[in-house]
Amino acid sequence: MTAAHDDDGGREVGVGPHPLPWPDDPRLDPDLLAEGDRRNVLDRYRYWRREAVVSDLDARRHPFHVAIENWQHDMNIGAVVRNANAFLAAEVHIVGRRRWNRRGAMVTDRYQHVRHHEDLATFAAWASGAELPVIGIDLLPGSRPLYAAELPVRCVLLFGQEGPGLSEAAQSACDQVLHIPQFGSTRSINAGVASGIAMYEWVRRHGPEAAP
Repeated sequence: MTAAHDDDGGREVGVGPHPLPWPDDPRLDPDLLAEGDRRNVLDRYRYWRREAVVSDLDARRHPFHVAIENWQHDMNIGAVVRNANAFLAAEVHIVGRRRWNRRGAMVTDRYQHVRHHEDLATFAAWASGAELPVIGIDLLPGSRPLYAAELPVRCVLLFGQEGPGLSEAAQSACDQVLHIPQFGSTRSINAGVASGIAMYEWVRRHGPEAAP
């Protein structure tokens, strides 16, 4: 089995065609077996059909959701989706414009459930119906530090846009607002970075390897 190469300096990515005879496994994709698998997936998912990968992830997803406002062009949304895939969030919610820049997701949106809400009212109604508290993540007056606050097992982590942060409507929809402490001169960190920190904190507390 030989490794394939990408177009950036010859770095090895994925694997080539699978040697014959092929394994008898319904999860495997005949085209990938024949042509090789150059996707950005874990080795355990090599040659798997996309639907089989999603099904396997669905059996293990964590019960937290992630939401981000999408009122202006923001390339951080792709990073949020990629982080949600890495930390196995139940679902990502795009609030506002339906279209978003998928480049930063690095194709992980194929394996991550993404739902669209037209506005904050629609999103808040969904969260209420699902009995999920909305936890805003933003450095705002009165917000509590993430590390010191309670973080529910079932919740939605809500992030605002790069620059303005959570809108007033988003703040009103939150059950509580937490912030990530910072120690330098910049006013804020971008939503892509903040989402990764917040999701990791959830997994650190409630994930399968968390201390009892």
